[in-house]
Amino acid sequence: MVGETGNQSPVVFALRDCVDIYQRLLAESVPAVLDMADLVLKIFRQGGKLYLLGNGGSAAQAQHLSTEIIGGLRRHDLPPQPSISLTTDSSFITAWSNDVGFDSLFSRQVQGIGEAGDVLVALSTSGNSENIVQAVETAKSMGVKVIILSGKSAGKLSGNGDVNICVPSDDTQHIQEAHITAGHIFCEIVEKAF
Repeated sequence: MVGETGNQSPVVFALRDCVDIYQRLLAESVPAVLDMADLVLKIFRQGGKLYLLGNGGSAAQAQHLSTEIIGGLRRHDLPPQPSISLTTDSSFITAWSNDVGFDSLFSRQVQGIGEAGDVLVALSTSGNSENIVQAVETAKSMGVKVIILSGKSAGKLSGNGDVNICVPSDDTQHIQEAHITAGHIFCEIVEKAF
């Protein structure tokens, strides 16, 4: 068999790693996922908005989760909740990055549309992306609540959120897999509440 190592293939190793991470996430992060859902529900009930952001695969996840909040995860007959991914405006992203710089990309958007009483979800596997760090700092200075989804160390974002979900891994792909799972659970809790 291609890629077989003794009785264990790379597929088995990868799946075992993933299962191990999920078991640790279950042991360590259930309260944080519930806190994430509670915070977002509170913000929605008070008329606030949800913003999500990330880079690369995390940008795609920010878009995915925002879609689930507006369109519905399991039900499409419920009222939409105010959610936007800050990763989707290609004209602004390319203009600002070219003319000013990439590091302030998200913080500029937060300044423009964020208000005290909103909530920002920052996805960063390393926790060290400067554009994410600046967006979190800007949000906090404006009274916007912050939820951070990161990897094991959380890097510069460590402890900077009102809610922090740190996936117990340094492997980018496994961190992203756990982020989307936690995100789906959070979306389902929010949906059921409405």
